[in-house]
Amino acid sequence: MEEKVHCPVMVEEAVRQLNCGPHDDVLDCTVGTGGHAEAILAATAPDGRLFGVDRDREILPFALKRLERFGGRAILRAGRFDQVRSLFPELGEVRGVLFDLGVSSLQLESAGRGFSFSKPGGLDMRMDRSSGEGAAELLTRLSEPELSRILSDYGEERFARRIARAIVREREKGPLTQTDQLEEIVFRAVPPVYRHGRIHPATRTFQALRIAVNQELEILEWGLLEGVRALAQGGRICVISFHSLEDRLVKTTFRALDRIQGILGVLTKKPIVPQREEVVRNPRARSAKMRTAERR
Repeated sequence: MEEKVHCPVMVEEAVRQLNCGPHDDVLDCTVGTGGHAEAILAATAPDGRLFGVDRDREILPFALKRLERFGGRAILRAGRFDQVRSLFPELGEVRGVLFDLGVSSLQLESAGRGFSFSKPGGLDMRMDRSSGEGAAELLTRLSEPELSRILSDYGEERFARRIARAIVREREKGPLTQTDQLEEIVFRAVPPVYRHGRIHPATRTFQALRIAVNQELEILEWGLLEGVRALAQGGRICVISFHSLEDRLVKTTFRALDRIQGILGVLTKKPIVPQREEVVRNPRARSAKMRTAERR
């Protein structure tokens, strides 16, 4: 059932880049519905273990069901990937670490989660709905300059100031709690010529708010360092990102750990992108970029 809902990106390439084999332990920092984990467990049979973590505790049951045939080889826990040491006290050195930073189809298509404006729903956007404040609270609390900075920094939105001004003006009339409310505000705030471009004008605003709500870039930076610390010598870390901010952070971190500290050797001078056939089959793969490095 979950395979019809969410199609993982670049699965075969991820297994190939991780270079994992029989008996190897692998850390999957964004296990999601278990698509990559399933392929990794098949590649590391008969007794390689998969330590899987996901911040979204609501998605873990899908992975548990998908991976149940692997028994105790699949060890899954809910939490953030910058907390893997506390989540897995039994974790030793692993041969591979995987990050798939995309939002899953299950999250995007659930109206109650608020990740997308394709369906009306509450403005939440939290990966973990058991803690923290959602996007609606953020829109209520932040000042116009703060909103503008978030939209500019995290969404790379050229009309950030106009959109922030419109949000503040509209919230004075009443609370902004629904995705379609925000989508309409953004649509009206941008110039008419910008309303019918290649992407919907609200896309960058929704991305920026999601990143801010979940502190995604800060947690990714620490998570990458935790992943590298878990690697055995010769082990590999592989990251699949979906927008320029993530890819830039991964590239910069890998480069610093390579050239400055000598901890990693970067294997992908340029990011690997999906084959055309995969993009046709799964259009959400079109923006994916994969980078890999090896522990020295």
